[in-house]
Amino acid sequence: MTIFRRRTKRSEHGHSWFGLHQPFDAGYRLVTSGTVKPWVLFLIRLLLAIWSVAAGLAHIILSQAVLDEIPFKQYYVYFTRLTFIGLTSYFCAAAFHSGFFVLSLRQLKKGEATRAPWYPLQKWGRVLQFLHLALFSTIITYPIIVTVVYWAILASSQSFSSPFYSWSNIAFHALNSVLLLVELIFGRVRLYLGYWIVCAIVLALYLGMAYLVHSVQDIWVYGFLDPQKPGAHVAAYIVGILVAETVELPPGWEAQWNAEHQRYLFIEIETGQSQWEPPTFNVWDDPAAQEQQALLSPNTPAGGGAGGHTKRRQYAAEQTQAYSGNTEPSYGGGGAGAGAYYGGGGAPPGPGQPGPGEGGGFFTPGLAGEQPFSNQQQGAQGGYYGGGAGGGGYGQPPQQGAGWYGGAATGHPPNPLQGHPDQQTFGAAAPGPGYGQPGSMAQLTNQFSQMGMKPFSLYTANLLQSAPDPLELMKPPPEIRLAPGSSVTQSPYANADPSYTRSTINAVPTTSSLLSKSKLPFSLVITPHRSVPHSPENVGEDAEGSGVDPADEPVPIIADQVIARCRRCRAYINPYVIFIDGGSRWKCIMCNVSNEVPAEYDWDRTTNTQIDRWSRPELNRSVVEFVAPTEYMVRPPQPPVYVFLLDVSPAAVQTGMLATATRTILESLGRIPNTDGRTKIAIIAYDVALYFFAMSSTTPAPPAPAEGEEGEEDTPAADKAEEEPEISMLVVSDLDDVYLPRPNDILVNLSEQRKPLESLLGRINEMFAGSTGMTAPGMHGIPSSPSAMGPALQAGYKLISPIGGKLLVLSASLPTLGAGALKDRDDPKLFGTSKESNLLQPASPFYKTFAIDCSRSQVSVDMFLFSAGYTDIATLSCLPRYTAGQTYFYPAFNAARSEDALKFAHEFGEVLASPIGLEAVIRVRASRGLRMTSFNGNFFVRSTDLLSLAAVPVDQTYTMEVIIEETLTVPFVVFQTAVLHTSCFGERRIRVVNLALPTTSSISELYSSVDQIALATILAQRAVERSLSHKLEDARDAVANKLVDILSAYRTSMTAGGAGAAGQLAIAENMKMLPVLTLGIVKNPAIRQSSIIPSDLRAYSQALLTSIPPQLLIPYIHPCFYSLHDMAPEAGTIGERGIIMPAPLPLSSERLERHGLYLIEDGQTIFLWVGRDAVPPLVQDVFDVERYDLLQSGKITLPYLENEFNQRINAIIAKTREMRRGPYWPHLYLVKEDGEPALRQWALSLLIQDRGDQTPSYQQYLSMLREKVYGSGY
Repeated sequence: MTIFRRRTKRSEHGHSWFGLHQPFDAGYRLVTSGTVKPWVLFLIRLLLAIWSVAAGLAHIILSQAVLDEIPFKQYYVYFTRLTFIGLTSYFCAAAFHSGFFVLSLRQLKKGEATRAPWYPLQKWGRVLQFLHLALFSTIITYPIIVTVVYWAILASSQSFSSPFYSWSNIAFHALNSVLLLVELIFGRVRLYLGYWIVCAIVLALYLGMAYLVHSVQDIWVYGFLDPQKPGAHVAAYIVGILVAETVELPPGWEAQWNAEHQRYLFIEIETGQSQWEPPTFNVWDDPAAQEQQALLSPNTPAGGGAGGHTKRRQYAAEQTQAYSGNTEPSYGGGGAGAGAYYGGGGAPPGPGQPGPGEGGGFFTPGLAGEQPFSNQQQGAQGGYYGGGAGGGGYGQPPQQGAGWYGGAATGHPPNPLQGHPDQQTFGAAAPGPGYGQPGSMAQLTNQFSQMGMKPFSLYTANLLQSAPDPLELMKPPPEIRLAPGSSVTQSPYANADPSYTRSTINAVPTTSSLLSKSKLPFSLVITPHRSVPHSPENVGEDAEGSGVDPADEPVPIIADQVIARCRRCRAYINPYVIFIDGGSRWKCIMCNVSNEVPAEYDWDRTTNTQIDRWSRPELNRSVVEFVAPTEYMVRPPQPPVYVFLLDVSPAAVQTGMLATATRTILESLGRIPNTDGRTKIAIIAYDVALYFFAMSSTTPAPPAPAEGEEGEEDTPAADKAEEEPEISMLVVSDLDDVYLPRPNDILVNLSEQRKPLESLLGRINEMFAGSTGMTAPGMHGIPSSPSAMGPALQAGYKLISPIGGKLLVLSASLPTLGAGALKDRDDPKLFGTSKESNLLQPASPFYKTFAIDCSRSQVSVDMFLFSAGYTDIATLSCLPRYTAGQTYFYPAFNAARSEDALKFAHEFGEVLASPIGLEAVIRVRASRGLRMTSFNGNFFVRSTDLLSLAAVPVDQTYTMEVIIEETLTVPFVVFQTAVLHTSCFGERRIRVVNLALPTTSSISELYSSVDQIALATILAQRAVERSLSHKLEDARDAVANKLVDILSAYRTSMTAGGAGAAGQLAIAENMKMLPVLTLGIVKNPAIRQSSIIPSDLRAYSQALLTSIPPQLLIPYIHPCFYSLHDMAPEAGTIGERGIIMPAPLPLSSERLERHGLYLIEDGQTIFLWVGRDAVPPLVQDVFDVERYDLLQSGKITLPYLENEFNQRINAIIAKTREMRRGPYWPHLYLVKEDGEPALRQWALSLLIQDRGDQTPSYQQYLSMLREKVYGSGY
């Protein structure tokens, strides 16, 4: 069946309106059928072509014989005959191409063909492709016009006056439409929007030609074209037919052409009501909204609903428009602050309203009765996610000049909370520009038609003919299309940015059966505490103009402690609630329960002034943070507490880990969160024993340095001569029964004991430098690098368990003493075998049990592991996993290499300076009928849906599966993530993140809404989870099998069967990068089939895959590959949004040239690949080395030279390190094409489209997928 669609997806080359994509017709829609096999379709088209050619020739010959007319003089001026010629031409061309396609299929089956099936039009130029599709558009449009117009207007008793006329009229005015219906039934050609324009232009040209014929030959081709006759407007009627086919009407409406007024009349079938304006889709189909409309109608009597409220808040008259939405000037005329405030003009006040200059007194919402909140839903809607006047694209603010909320303006404020330029802070007396500005019906209709009312457009890609394009991964996820009025305000920030929350599907199926049919996982990926960069100057002036992502703006803090929550489901008020009863109550979007609006919701207690409700952040922003009142606390907010557990074993001292760590802590003391001066710090060292440091100062503590200082101050000579602070080292050798000596002096206040801390950190390395190779008394026979990590953890836990906080563990060797002692179980013989998964299981139950105890006491653990040998990360990572911490791994660390020291110092310093949340719980609520399950991430599940986190690190991701428990009847659903936590500033806060998604009952819309980035994130986490409970092979198979299920379901539901189907591997256009992403998961060190990957590296990769956000995960499984020697001139220079990066290349070694210079990076490591034939000038300019053979492979720091090319490459490397969130600082390696084999193989393993050791290439992977989708007998 032919599918009529509007093409809405933008194309870089402008061909999306005409379907001229390359490769052309990858889905073989022009030569296959949804009902019959390709060879049957070929026979049908061939028969129709033969018949139409014969009928056309017969008509020309017989018309000459019967009518005695010259066929070629007037034959081609008739529209009927021209359309029949077009019909004949199309069937001839379609049969020709169908025949070639059938022939290529037969050759493929016989093994004679080495490429996919094809037909000539695919190889021809775009002009011929355009003409073919244009011809198709005419043959499915004009025959209908011919048939309708002839039998409705032109047919008469002469139509069947002779056998020739009878045959001619039936063949050309009836059977022409039959031929059209045959093509529509058996064909599956898609008609694009651009060809409606072509049809209209051709029709207009023909009408012009008809009048030209009249002026030349003085005859009317058709009598109704004569303006002197009553039927002269039929020509406009013909054009109207074409226009009507492009009009989308809501259900229950029909359009009828009115010849008198020359325009369409729209009639509602059920009521018979008619109107000239195109009807809009009814946003409020649900009973709740209808109830609201009834309550807010002009006929609502004063006093609101039955019973009313005996006590209501009073509002100043000057601010009543914030709730009435009246466009007329009231309470003071038409100046600023009156009617103009909501788009008012100079209209006089209505009856019963104060005129200019009259006072207003007070009014009560719900009792006024004059449409108090109707404009909330019915006012002019700004562009929400890509539609409407003033709207931007996905997540973008309104366009300049449209006004922030639909009014006229020359610019817009940096966020929807700023309001008027004089309104500096939230809660000020002077209200800023509000929402609900009404507009004309034309504006409303235009905005409704552009905002969320269009269905998703599904486009199919053939994976066998479309190579992966890395640029696809840089595109935003599919648009979230909500109906207008879904949000109580029209803020462009009402829906969560993907960096906070993203779903695997951006259109929720209404039933679980539809979801099961699609085989798509329905999951959420949330990063509630994502990092926000420091705002540059002037960002507040124009966030877009400064090149700053609006999502990077700080989260609004609501400090008035007025928190509105649903009394049933406990959801927080959000931009999608519905205000009823004149604004005194609000209806929860989750459970539809009505709730009282808090008494002080519209009042600023700080200034004792009324505030504009529509400017409240929680009604405008998808992400807000409430300062919680005392009822949200079971104890006072805990202070930030940091306990450093430092390994002082010989390995730690010799590698320089201890010196680098203490130096970094010392330099970061001024960066550790300590706004309220309550931060506490303790330092515990361990090797064969535990070393506690009691600190006290005989002199007053120096004031804490200002934010941004490095912790070192220039001290006058007199101060230097002061007595050194007293520091006592207390040694505990009993590792079986750990106790705390002098606990009050071990955990000290950072502000009060700053000087002792600085002194201690400067001396620790010297304290233990002389003990290298020595053994403590009674400790003979212990390993050469002893480590009592387990007892040190127990000591740290005892110290801070009453308060909570963070344990930062730095270890340079495998724990071998006391509780939690581990053995070296690394066995290279097991690598690559079915038993390798045993090495990824925890070797000791101590660490998981200890982690659960820590979680209950609000203690989080971060692990920094440095061992050059086996560290057993699989076991040690249990601590961060269950306590909401993170694992960091530095294999073969040596501080003598500046690159190693810089990487650790940067990452460790960023962790210390990050504004973490403490003693947190997370709960995700959803609309009725949806339930959260299968949670993944670094946390402890306290109950069925409550996640406990001792800390909330920045940029850590959590995922969960969504189950559809009942049929969804609402137009959209809402997910709300609430994070109750203690900020590092000493406040109990609630961060709320809202995500609204439309519902759909169409499987095509479901597929077209898939977010392949979120889907790949979910598949990666599932693969890691399966590898921990099954074999690694099972994890790899699970990823591939899930992709096969999706491809098979898509083939069954969205493509035609037939013999030609085996020549393609179809998937939705927005999912075409999913196969290469899953291949990247399978080839990631976490689960890759290999016999050379150490188990520590596997375990660390698994820890990354389960915790890093999608922005970091995607390059980790699909690295970035750039060619530097021939990059564009602007690459590496500064553009409007920072450093311009080169164009990414496909991940294949085919792109490597022997004379080239390339950069490959996965977010954790950067490789500079130098070809063996690199010319000396390139080597000299980049590395300051004369020749290629003088280059040294390995970790490097690229020199900064005085030439443009070197500076551009340095800029690209710096941008690569800084452009992603998180503390990670990738190492830079120089790789020579003929250099060290191991390093070379490591770099090439990032080119995942190549075949590797025991891993398939991308083409082999696709072949395997096609074989599983179609079976081995395809």
